Amino acid sequence: MTRSSRRRVRAALAVTAVLALGALAAGCGGDDDDGGGGSGELDQVKVQLDYVIRGNHAPFFVADEQGFFEQQGIEIENIQEGTGSADAMRIVGTGGADFGFGDLPTLATARSQGVPVKALAAVNQHSPLAFCAKADKFTLAEPSDIEDKRMAVHPGQSTHIFYRAFMAANDVDPDSIEERTVEPPYENYLLQDEVDVVPCYIDAEVPILEEKAGGEGSLSIMLGADHGYDALGSGVFTNEDLIESDPDLVQRFTDAYLEGLQWVIDNPDEAAALLAESRPQLAESEGLFVAQLQADIDKTFTSPMTEKHGLGYMDPKAWQSTVEILDEQGVLEESIDPAEAYDNQFVEQADQGGQE
Repeated sequence: MTRSSRRRVRAALAVTAVLALGALAAGCGGDDDDGGGGSGELDQVKVQLDYVIRGNHAPFFVADEQGFFEQQGIEIENIQEGTGSADAMRIVGTGGADFGFGDLPTLATARSQGVPVKALAAVNQHSPLAFCAKADKFTLAEPSDIEDKRMAVHPGQSTHIFYRAFMAANDVDPDSIEERTVEPPYENYLLQDEVDVVPCYIDAEVPILEEKAGGEGSLSIMLGADHGYDALGSGVFTNEDLIESDPDLVQRFTDAYLEGLQWVIDNPDEAAALLAESRPQLAESEGLFVAQLQADIDKTFTSPMTEKHGLGYMDPKAWQSTVEILDEQGVLEESIDPAEAYDNQFVEQADQGGQE
């Protein structure tokens, strides 16, 4: 049986189960609304990713394949690949998708531009953004090491926001850097020596670059979090209008997603295999997904905050720091209240194994 066939079977079973429960409730004289598909129909939602499929997108696919969304009365209509976090924010902000995944500092920037999106969960508790260079050509140890280099930049997207904030926070002279505008994917610009340094995600581009550059140790990597870039990474978000109009749907979606995230952490190899099966063109990418997921499991998925409050919890101090970094460095078009950029209530109300 194919993956799509299994999903249709599970969807049919889910609908049947809901109808049966509804009939039982009616027979018992109950008239309360169950708040989650009492009509027997699943709520259809669209998900917008920030980029092509990579490891930290796995919870969406796991929650879909394992039936977690269906158990919450939700059917995933589509998981759309994207061209950057800023574009993902605009698509969800204008109603082109119901939920999205993207860089949370970029979400703060989008809100300063009037895009009505709000974060629901911080998947990467620490920013996975870094700078990468070929180790046999340059060593990146201090912020000043990116001066006098040819830098790949993608204006308006998450890596550019990181680049600008990092330079300002570390007094790096922007005039000393030769910027070269590129379009993603831009790993080849580094591999072909067209640039000296690229902003990179340790849970995305780094495994790809290392594999093509000569294996482990072939890159010199400088993590932003080690040099003053104290910001959150990527997370799940939605249009704030949906939070107002259908908080029950948002809660059920968050519940299913977090169940998928925990499954990924517990079963990274299986999650990588599932991702590789999700698209024909990804059939050879299982090993890459394993490496990407392991980087997140080791460095970004969990924190003292998640130990206390559950996966996805957003530390208010981290949000305050994220917005302050962007505001102080002139990245935001207008100052915003950090509390308006996120909503922890859905993570806090999610069932995460009895965590308090």
